[in-house]
Amino acid sequence: MSKRGRVLVAMSGGVDSSVASVMLHEQGYEVIGITMKTWDYASSGGSSKETGCCSLDSINDARALAVNYGFPHYILDIRDEFGDYVIDNFVDEYIAGRTPNPCVLCNTYIKWEALMKRADKLDCEFIATGHYANIRQHDNGRYVISKGKDENKDQSYVLWGVSQENLARTQFPLGHFTKKEIRQMALDMGQKELANKSESYEICFVPDNDYRAFLRHKVPTLDQQVGPGNFILSDGTVVGKHIGYPYFTIGQRKGLGIALGKPMFVIEILPESNTVVLGEEFELEKSSAYVTNVNIMKYDSITDPMSAITKVRYKDAGAESTIVQEGDKLKIDFIHNVKGIAPGQSAVFYEGNDLIGGGFLMK
Repeated sequence: MSKRGRVLVAMSGGVDSSVASVMLHEQGYEVIGITMKTWDYASSGGSSKETGCCSLDSINDARALAVNYGFPHYILDIRDEFGDYVIDNFVDEYIAGRTPNPCVLCNTYIKWEALMKRADKLDCEFIATGHYANIRQHDNGRYVISKGKDENKDQSYVLWGVSQENLARTQFPLGHFTKKEIRQMALDMGQKELANKSESYEICFVPDNDYRAFLRHKVPTLDQQVGPGNFILSDGTVVGKHIGYPYFTIGQRKGLGIALGKPMFVIEILPESNTVVLGEEFELEKSSAYVTNVNIMKYDSITDPMSAITKVRYKDAGAESTIVQEGDKLKIDFIHNVKGIAPGQSAVFYEGNDLIGGGFLMK
């Protein structure tokens, strides 16, 4: 075994995880590559060519790179686990009138656990992924994730749920690099095709990026179960009909199927009455929010009100706020109102570049 240790690297076949595996290999680690098959395109109802991290081409690309550099590569089929938890939750959340966060769920409950189980079987001290984030041990002994160097690619937002036990054995080789630098590394490796691979920003199991069609595919009777409902204004005035509340999200402006003479947004979803509330942009503003399923990473707990920058969406710039624990929930008070707080999405708290923790936004 290498003096640096043995590391299990999650390889999707893309440029990020491929370069991460080669970096660790060249640093003297004994690398073992693993590609997790989380879904198959046929079961998702997709109509176009299979693409993304679970396609046969991507799996073959990951394996070819491993063979080229002389380290083992395995395929791990976790479709049942992934489907039972992540996809079922995705459907259930929309039916409950919330907007799901499948990447967070997958990282927290599926990918890391699956990697750790296989790492133990293969006697790997560490696991590694191609996420753009950093990890270190804080002065208090706890492991903390911090933002990656590339602000446009930073993925700390989707990692708030990873446990201390798993963080202690995790490495993020790309955290101190930009995407441009990683693509150049791939070119320097002689991997031109890999360096120029396009990225997908879609949910991996909704490759057509049409979640409405996906919901109908998974629940064929959904339209009959829900049926049309009312669009109303915040004062209760009925202004039209919609196709069913699961097909809308907080903050949505386009694709409403109604014109009221001015830009209108979804400001609330009421599943119990199949009602979608519309309002003007300022009506999306909130001064506070509550979070559940909280995971505090940097500290043992939040005992007193604490200042933090809170992000309520992945591409959110973040807002000044105060966070405080209230029973099993955490309350966020924003210094300035924040728009588009969607129940089911993640709220993630930062202290400088460090991730304090996060949780799921409540109604």
